[in-house]
Amino acid sequence: MKFAAVSPYNASSKVTLPEKIVVYDSTLRDGEQMPGVHFTPEQKMQIARKLDEIGVHQIEAGFPAVSDTEKQAVKSISGLGLEAEILCLARTLNADIDAAVDADVDMVLLFVASSELHLRYKLKMTKEEVLSRAVSSVEYARAHGLKASISTEDSTRSDIDYMLEIYTACEKAGAARIGITDTIGCAGPDAIDLIVRRVRQSTKAPISVHLHNDFGLGIANSLSALSAGAEAIATTVGGIGERAGNVPLEQLVMALKHLHKRDIGIKTEGLTELAKLVFGSAKIPLPANQPWVGPNAFSHESGIHVAAVLNCPMTYECVDPEEVGNRRRLVLGKHSGTAIVRSRLDERGVKASQEQICDIVRAIKRAGEEHGRVSDKEFWQIVGQVLPKDSPNLDCR
Repeated sequence: MKFAAVSPYNASSKVTLPEKIVVYDSTLRDGEQMPGVHFTPEQKMQIARKLDEIGVHQIEAGFPAVSDTEKQAVKSISGLGLEAEILCLARTLNADIDAAVDADVDMVLLFVASSELHLRYKLKMTKEEVLSRAVSSVEYARAHGLKASISTEDSTRSDIDYMLEIYTACEKAGAARIGITDTIGCAGPDAIDLIVRRVRQSTKAPISVHLHNDFGLGIANSLSALSAGAEAIATTVGGIGERAGNVPLEQLVMALKHLHKRDIGIKTEGLTELAKLVFGSAKIPLPANQPWVGPNAFSHESGIHVAAVLNCPMTYECVDPEEVGNRRRLVLGKHSGTAIVRSRLDERGVKASQEQICDIVRAIKRAGEEHGRVSDKEFWQIVGQVLPKDSPNLDCR
């Protein structure tokens, strides 16, 4: 009998996604803007290689105008000869664009604020001045041999008619892509759908979206954007970034692959190794419950769950952990039952009666209530206390 890996009731078949979906990963730029995170140039190159190795389409390598060191790091990544296109961020300033040119990137991601709030309190500029600067920056980038994308910052709190003025004017100036940004993650899927559809109706250029996760809606908003006509999604590994972070690369790829049956060419078996590299380089712990790549993503402790998983992993896993480079963990603790104990003993050829197995389970539960997870060493100590010292194969502990 064939079992469904995911719910047969999801409505993905009714959702139309663009023929080509582009992931442009911003781990090295927005991910590094997570407070306290800093990647060395060597770490940036290592992460870029790994992103390219698993097939990420575009890599936003940094913000060259930040410093000479940052510019050199971006340039070094540009010189690696990767398959991925190399992108960088720039304000609508000629000096920033010059830095992008010096860094030898394939595309510059220009951004300019468009909300009344940002115009008044950050830029202190009029709408006309911002529009003029956006257009002239696209023209300047093109004149210097760069493909240019133009994004409106704080798009989800901006007047949509004004954003469309910026987009259409920049498209006429030669912008290769139009970017919508949910800068503070304050929009939901319906709002993203509305904005993307309005922009899609008014422009022919490809649309990208850069979404933050403040309401925990980054993935839902990404899928909404794609179904409304966006073609490129900004991600970061593990969703790291400012405040609550960004769209997690691994979650987007897996949602597309399994919920929408769209394989976008990312080698998913490298996702866990990539996450470990990024979080290790950032010197922050990889959350245990991080979907797909966290150590608990395929861990089971409950006795009922473990017993079922030992018979058929699909009972409590919709994807084989090897598909994302992770592994299954059957954990001992206060929720453990007899099935895992019997399995562990069988692995070592240790014989025990049902009564002895129950005694071992009771001891594990007591230990779990005292200090949580029961280690392998502690398990065998418990076994040694319950079984006779001369039990065959007991010395294997």
